Amino acid sequence: MVDIFAYNPGHDGAVAHLRDGKLVSSIEAEKDSNYRYSPLASSDMLDAIARLDRVPEVIAAGGWWPREARPTGSTRHVGYRGLDRSDVIMLRSTFMATDVDYFSSSHERSHLLSAYGMSPAPQGEPCYALIWEGEIGAFYEIDSDVNIKLLGNVMNQPGHRYASIYGLADPTFPKDAPFSRLSDAGKLMALASYSKRTDPTDAEEELIRFLLGSIDVRLDKYDQLDSSPHYDVGVEDEEFRNFAGIYSDRIFDTFTRFAEANLQRGLPLVIAGGCGLNCDWNAKWQATGLFSDVFVPPVPNDSGSAIGTAIDAQFHFTGNAKIEWDVYAGLPFVNDGAVTDGRYDVLDVSAADVAGMLSSGLILGWVNGRYEIGPRALGNRSILAAPFDDATRIRLNEIKQREQFRPIAPVCLEDDAARWFGMNRQSPFMLYTSQATTDALPAVTHVNGSARLQTVSQSTNPALCDLLTAFKARTGFGVLCNTSLNFNGKGFINNLVDLDTYAWDHGLDGFIVDGKAFLRRDSGPYIGFRERAH
Repeated sequence: MVDIFAYNPGHDGAVAHLRDGKLVSSIEAEKDSNYRYSPLASSDMLDAIARLDRVPEVIAAGGWWPREARPTGSTRHVGYRGLDRSDVIMLRSTFMATDVDYFSSSHERSHLLSAYGMSPAPQGEPCYALIWEGEIGAFYEIDSDVNIKLLGNVMNQPGHRYASIYGLADPTFPKDAPFSRLSDAGKLMALASYSKRTDPTDAEEELIRFLLGSIDVRLDKYDQLDSSPHYDVGVEDEEFRNFAGIYSDRIFDTFTRFAEANLQRGLPLVIAGGCGLNCDWNAKWQATGLFSDVFVPPVPNDSGSAIGTAIDAQFHFTGNAKIEWDVYAGLPFVNDGAVTDGRYDVLDVSAADVAGMLSSGLILGWVNGRYEIGPRALGNRSILAAPFDDATRIRLNEIKQREQFRPIAPVCLEDDAARWFGMNRQSPFMLYTSQATTDALPAVTHVNGSARLQTVSQSTNPALCDLLTAFKARTGFGVLCNTSLNFNGKGFINNLVDLDTYAWDHGLDGFIVDGKAFLRRDSGPYIGFRERAH
């Protein structure tokens, strides 16, 4: 085995540390209230290095960034595309006055190796892989020796093409922008669920041909833009929402047709790239019946590239392309400093105590242990609430300062997932949609009856499982609202000072940090709870 320090310096920057085949940590640049999609800063690298207890044997750098323009290319970064296992940069270098190996492989391989190396299938079992992200939209075959073969480039820039129609309808979006806004894809996923028709009009069909057939994803290149359907109509427009669903299905169907025509049935599929965060598409891949299993890691976006490069380096040096890992491999919460005097009642609480607060209508921040890797809040940096009233969804979106068409996800005891959501498998990373089987949970049920479910058991998250169990004892439902604890446009909150500011400015009723409650003395729901308790 080998000790590897790997980094993805650019978009969705991250640092990953592998030791003896196990993920020690994955530190993402956007976390601790930094801007979403941030590249690594020098402070991020210094903090990550400071956490090392010894000099690593290998320094591994992901390809693509920086985009060096010299005619001969970079001598230290492989680049964006590239599949051959021998197409790497290998150097002897010096790190902290110690000789180390330096390794770099392509951005494309980092996606493939992160999904393959984190998947539960054993090394040696052949599988298919799909990368769909901002630039790449392709299927691959990974054989028993972990050789990678490109089966076909199905669509270039699928992520940008998908998100482009949000900007088409949004009057504030400049139509000559070279790329869609990075936040638009998630919003479009929510809007697509409002669609009530499946057939495009003739004008929409013409628009789809342009959007999926143009070389550059530039709206201003469409010569009929001003008269095209949905141009600047606003994202609240009903017909635009119908089109969002139709367009989403067309992109998925393009990839499905390729898979049906070119892939052998019955092998597993691993998925990487930012489109792997589209829960509707992930559920559809499962439903196709083409694959024996579908695995999406919790970091399919570029935040997982550092892990993928580390796995690639491990494979290069040891022949082992699999790792042990835990989704809670981020950093511990920084509990230094103090909350503002006079704001909170501070008390030690049990899971039963917190369940009582939530069942009484309080909306609480919930901090436990190390933060989750990837962009989804999985119960360690979450905002939690009872799921029984649609007014709770409205208030949560107000707290989050985001559009009211955005759904709130449920977190559910694994044993209850089939009963309330028809989910017959584990979904610990909130990457699949399912259909609610009851109308008792409106705060976590989207307009089309779907829910982006996270399942929890004692083995996956003991503290959250205890809370859900206590909440079920009170209400009959082991289900809560679960949304990320973050400032709008930034990564998870990871320090007490930011959490104090967020709770006060955004209207939380309080927050729980590793079993200690900070409850706002001026909160109406908390005042009512306190009076009833006494």
